[in-house]
Order: sequence, then structure tokens, then C-alpha cells
Amino acid sequence: MEHPLNDPGDPSEGFDTRAVRAGQRRGPEQEHSDPIYATSSFVFSSAAEAAARFAGDEPGNIYARFTNPTVRTFQDRLAALEGGEACVATASGMSAILSTCLSLLKAGDHIVSSRSVFGSTTNLFSNYLTRFGIRVTYVPLGDLKAWEAAIRPETRLLFAETPSNPLTELVDIRALADLAHAHDCLLAMDNCFCTPALQRPLDLGADLVIHSATKYLDGQGRCVGGAVVGDAERVGKEVFGFLRTAGPTMSPFNAWVFLKGLETLRLRMRAHCESALALAQWLEAQPGVARVHYPGLASHPQHALATRQQAAFGGIVAFEVKGGREQAWQVIDSTRLLSITANLGDAKTTITHPATTTHGRIKPEQRESQGISESLIRVAVGLEDIEDIQRDLARGLDRFP
Repeated sequence: MEHPLNDPGDPSEGFDTRAVRAGQRRGPEQEHSDPIYATSSFVFSSAAEAAARFAGDEPGNIYARFTNPTVRTFQDRLAALEGGEACVATASGMSAILSTCLSLLKAGDHIVSSRSVFGSTTNLFSNYLTRFGIRVTYVPLGDLKAWEAAIRPETRLLFAETPSNPLTELVDIRALADLAHAHDCLLAMDNCFCTPALQRPLDLGADLVIHSATKYLDGQGRCVGGAVVGDAERVGKEVFGFLRTAGPTMSPFNAWVFLKGLETLRLRMRAHCESALALAQWLEAQPGVARVHYPGLASHPQHALATRQQAAFGGIVAFEVKGGREQAWQVIDSTRLLSITANLGDAKTTITHPATTTHGRIKPEQRESQGISESLIRVAVGLEDIEDIQRDLARGLDRFP
């Protein structure tokens, strides 16, 4: 069965208007806020209607594993913001990646991935997809020659995050898309760090956009979810078909929470970006800091690309302290305001040690190749007063000689 095409919204409307209103279909009660359809199944008016729905001859709700009005509204709204024809919402960001790979790839196919991806993405590619005959090669994110050299006749998918987690490295999306299409490959971009408020990969030539809705799309650390956005054939039919059968489904309640998050997305992203830039500039002046990774800094090697490709520079700041794990942990453990947790995209600022948390399950040599040292700290800058965030970090940084 083909999934009914998602309503892309009115492209003449502004981003914030679409973030608030796209995809909503009011019911008989004429509710103003999006309702939560907390039901596992839907009733048909006749046996003939049920048969037509199941056969795909007639659009409409069937079973909440793959059709739910609240989830559909979230899908339509995110598709409108990303500029995609279709969106499939999933139970988590990782299930969005899994659904993409298992619906569009087969045994014998090959993935070229940036080596600068989330640790669980590396584990999925290297430890699980390989069991089903899907191979992967990792390359430096910004090195287009390395990407091209890694492509084989059986390569079907190029996968990247930009900015990357946690070092905020970038790749030229348009150039990578051109390279992928020249070799008859698809390009999937993880847009978790930027969201469509700052970056729209589909406009730059990417074929698929992946989200962990858990992060900035929610914005307050309340729910887990994911999404795949793209065209009607690959996403609206193939990825949807996998979700219908395998069932990595987003719950209606989570979809409703994400809808509320989308309503304030650009406002929040502006605030995250403003504070993150201020924090990065402050960190560069601290004697205990060896290096700061943030695309908004002139010292970032890809600052010019970030300026051209993104509307702003994001809310993630990574920095290396002078020393190693002991010194990094000292800074983290000295905080009183910041939350020591690996989640990001929250209104509350979070701090973590990537080498032992988000990337702790990958091999040490892989972490080294990604530049994730024992001295690295990642801060996801929240919405608190920037002076309070700086003061909290200073508790540990001031202990450095």
C-alpha cells in the first residue's frame, strides 16, 4: 500500500507559520490545538471500506502502527519545514536510520559514511548491518576526494552528519550531493544539530534527511522519536512500507509533544545559537582550554562553509581542556547548574564526556580517527542566562594553573 502523500503546506507561507499550522486538520469538535488520537485501531463503516483501506485502494486510517492522525500531522509539518514530499515518523532517531537502510538497501550493497557520526550510528553500521551483507566504509567528513575514492560499483548510499557530533565538523552538502548523484547513489543527511530552522539539506541536493526528534525538534527533553524526510517514492512508499511491516512506530503522545516543539523551533534555535557563540568566544579566552570547536568561530577551519550553508551556527560547543580525562572530568564534576547527561537539544544546558559516553562503545582507534580525545567535553547550550552557564563552567576551569 502506498502511504497517502503528506501535505507539503503552502510554500508561500513563512517558516514560522508552517511550524505552527502546517498539517493540521481540525475534527468535528473544531479543536484549536492538535488533538492526541490515543487509539490503537480505527472503525470502518463497512466490510467493503475495510477491504479498500487494507488494499490501499482508499486512503484513511487503518491501524496505529502505521496510520495515526496525530503522527500524520507531525509528519506533514516536518515535511513542510524541510521542503520534502513525505515524512515517516519513527520511535527514535536510530530507528529512523535503521528504517532508511533496511528499506532502501539489500545484501551486497555498500554505504560510504563519514567517520564523524554518532557512536550508535557507527555501531549500527559496523556491528549489525554487516550481518545482513551490507558493507560500510568510513571517510573523513570534509574530504570530498576520500568520499569519491571510497565509492564502489555496489555503493548505494552516502551518509553524513553536518555539523558532526561532537566536533562540529562540516561537509559541503551540495558538493557531496553532486558526487553521490554522479555515481548513482543516494545522499542521506542527519540534520539533527541544525534542524530545518538553520539548514535544509534537501534544498542543497540531498535525497533524505534524518532526524532524532528527541533533540531540538522537541526542545525540552521530554520524548524519544525520529523521522525520515524525502520524496514520495523512497520515503512515502519504501520507508513507510518498512514501518508498516516492522513497526518502529512513533506514539501519538510523542508526536503531539514534537508538534508543540515545532511551534517554537526557530525562536529556540536563535536563542541556542546566540548563547553558544557567546560561550565559544568565552571558552577561547580561558587559560585551561586548549581548543574550542564551534563553526561560528573564525578559528573553525570550516567557518566560511558554515556561514554559506547554515542560517546560524547551532547550539553545540565542544572544547578540549589542557590535560586528559582527569582534567575533563574535573570540569564536568565541578558544575552545579549544568546537567551531566548525554542528551542534547534541551532547554537545559547539558554537558558530557564523549569518549566515555556517546562514543564510549566504539573502538579506541575509531575514536582517535574521529578526533575524540579524552580531554574533549561537549556542551549543548540551553536557554539559561549565558552568564550563569559561564560561571558554572568556570568552577572547574578556574582550577587550572
